[in-house]
Amino acid sequence: MNDAKVLLVDDEEEFVSALAERLDIRGIDTRVATDGEQALELIESQLFDVIVLDVIMPGISGLEVLQRIKAKKIPSAVILLTGHGSTREGVEGMRMGAFDYLMKPLDIDELIGKMKESIAARKSE
Repeated sequence: MNDAKVLLVDDEEEFVSALAERLDIRGIDTRVATDGEQALELIESQLFDVIVLDVIMPGISGLEVLQRIKAKKIPSAVILLTGHGSTREGVEGMRMGAFDYLMKPLDIDELIGKMKESIAARKSE
């Protein structure tokens, strides 16, 4: 995981900053975007192994960002983050090609496990 590049996308700035810090401490190269537009700009300019994407954001939603990622055939694995009551969006995202979805509040070890699984799955394709 130490050579993996991860993009975290969430409009809750404190949450995404704290999560990035926790991943950085574990040696995971992490970038942050706080909205869909910023995420798409970063995705256009560099390749990420995993994109952790909040489903519900103002402006461009996480599902729309996912749709654009898939339309451009960007090879990054996408893990969606959903809040309580938005599991329907998580399931819809998986139909659209997301690797998986996790519920907030997030367990850091579960997230890292899903990131490892998604990278292994991409390598075996």
